[in-house]
Amino acid sequence: MFLQKLNLVNFKNYTESELVFSDKINCFVGNNGAGKTNVLDAIHYLSFCKSYFNPVDSQSIKHETDFFAIHGRYNNAESTDNLYSCIQKRNSKKVFKENKKDYDRLADHIGKIPLVMISPYDRDLINDGSEARRKYIDSVISQFDRVYLGDLINYNKALLQRNTLLKRFAEQHYFDAASLEIWNEKLAGLGSLLFVKRKDFLADFNPLFNDYYRFLSGGKESVEIMYDSQMHETALHELLQNNLDKDKIVRYTTCGIHKDDLSFTIDGYPVKKYGSQGQQKSFVIAIKLAQFEYTRLVKKFKPILLFDDIFDKLDDSRVQSIISLVSENNFGQIFITDTQKQRIEKIFKEVNIDHKIFAVDDGTVSTIDD
Repeated sequence: MFLQKLNLVNFKNYTESELVFSDKINCFVGNNGAGKTNVLDAIHYLSFCKSYFNPVDSQSIKHETDFFAIHGRYNNAESTDNLYSCIQKRNSKKVFKENKKDYDRLADHIGKIPLVMISPYDRDLINDGSEARRKYIDSVISQFDRVYLGDLINYNKALLQRNTLLKRFAEQHYFDAASLEIWNEKLAGLGSLLFVKRKDFLADFNPLFNDYYRFLSGGKESVEIMYDSQMHETALHELLQNNLDKDKIVRYTTCGIHKDDLSFTIDGYPVKKYGSQGQQKSFVIAIKLAQFEYTRLVKKFKPILLFDDIFDKLDDSRVQSIISLVSENNFGQIFITDTQKQRIEKIFKEVNIDHKIFAVDDGTVSTIDD
C-alpha cells in the first residue's frame, strides 16, 4: 500500500496543493513553520481519521475559511486504486469517505492503511502520564485487531455508564447493587479480553524493540516495556468489588484496564529518571520502528512510515544508518521532514534508492530536481 497523490484544500497553512509521490522515499525540506509537518499530519489523517498533534479537528481548518479537505489516492498490492477523503466543516461532523462513499463509523476505517509516525513529540510517551502510554498501545493493537478496537470502544461505553451510576448514587443518596453489577460484569468481561491481548502483544513486541534499540544506540543495554496492571494478580470483577467503597466515595471507577500503565526501562532502571537525552530519543525511535516491524509481520504488508524532524541532534553517522536501514526491502513508502536540505541531498548521493525531494515554503510545495 502506498500513497500516490495527496490533495490538500484549506488544511492548516495550505490553501490548495497537489503532491505526487515516489512509492519509496519522499523528503520535505524547509524552515521551521513552513508546513512540512502539516503534510505528514494530513497523511496521518488518512490513516487514523484524526490529527497526530491536535485533538480539535476544527483547528486544522485554515484561518478565515469554512472547511478543510484531504484527499489521498492509494495503490495496493493488487494494483487497485482507492481514494480516501477527510472533510471537516466548521460546526459540523467530520466526514470520512472511501471511494466517495461515507463511512458509517470512523472505526470501520482504522487498520486499512497501517501507518507509523515518528516525531519529536514521541518523548511524551516517556514524560507524560499513563494515559499517553495506554493510548499508544491501544492505537497500535487496533491497527491490526478490529475486535480489540470494538471491545475497547464498548469497554469505554460501559465505564461511562458505571461512572454515571456512581455519581447518581452519591447525588441522590441511595445505592442499587443490582444495577451496578450489570456494568461490573460488562467491564470485567471486556477488560479481561483487552488485558490478555495487551499482555500477549508486549511479549511479542519486546524482542523486536530490543533489537532496534541496540541498532540505534550501538550499545549493549537491555531495554524493556513492562505492562503494569493489577489484573496480573486479581481478576477485574474481584477488583471492582474490592474497590467499591472507594469508588462510591470518589464517584468514579478507580480500577480496570483504563488505569493500567507501561513501564519503560534500560537495564532495569526507569528511562524517564535515569536515561540520557540520547538514550530517551533512541528509546522512542526504537519503539516506533518495532511497531512498524510488528505491524508488517501481522498485516503481511508494509505500513507507511513518517519521520518528522527526527534527525535533529543525531550525528551524521546515525542519520546515515537510519536511512540505510529503511532503504532495505523490509520497508515500504517513507516520508521524511528535515530543515537541512544539504543533509538530505548528501544522504541520497550515497544511498541509491528511488526518492523525491520537495521544498516547502509557507504552505507551498515544489519538487527539487536531483
